[in-house]
Amino acid sequence: MFTPVSMRSANTYKTIGVETSILGASPHQLVTLLFDALQQSLAIAKGAILSGDISAKGRAIGKAVRILEEGLKAGLDADRGGEIAANLRTVYDVCILRLTEANFRNDAAIIDEVILLIAPVCDGWRQIKGDAAVQSYRN
Repeated sequence: MFTPVSMRSANTYKTIGVETSILGASPHQLVTLLFDALQQSLAIAKGAILSGDISAKGRAIGKAVRILEEGLKAGLDADRGGEIAANLRTVYDVCILRLTEANFRNDAAIIDEVILLIAPVCDGWRQIKGDAAVQSYRN
C-alpha cells in the first residue's frame, strides 16, 4: 500500500539527479543521455519479454521508440548533418520498425538485433566530443 521511505527517497534522489544532468548538459551530453536511456529501455524490454511481463515490455518498447522518434531522430539536422544525418535517420527508422515487430511478436531476438544495430552508433557518439559531435543535430 505504501512505498518505504528509503525507496521514495532513492526515487526522488534519482529524479533530481537526472533533472540536474539534463539542465547542465551540453547538446552532446543530452544526446548521450538519450542513448543511455535507449539502451536501458532495450534491456528492460528484453528482460520483460523473457520473463513474460507483457505490460513492462510494452512500456519499455514504447519508451525506446519515443526516444528514437522524438529525441534522436527529431533532433537530426539534415542541412548541417548531410549524409551522416540521413544515415542516422535510416538506422533510427529501422530500429523503430523492428521494435514495433518485436512488440507485436513478443520476440526478444528482435530486441537483440536492435541492441546490436544501435550499439555502434552509441559507442561512436561517446567517442566524439565538442562541436564536431553536434553537426548532425540541432543545437
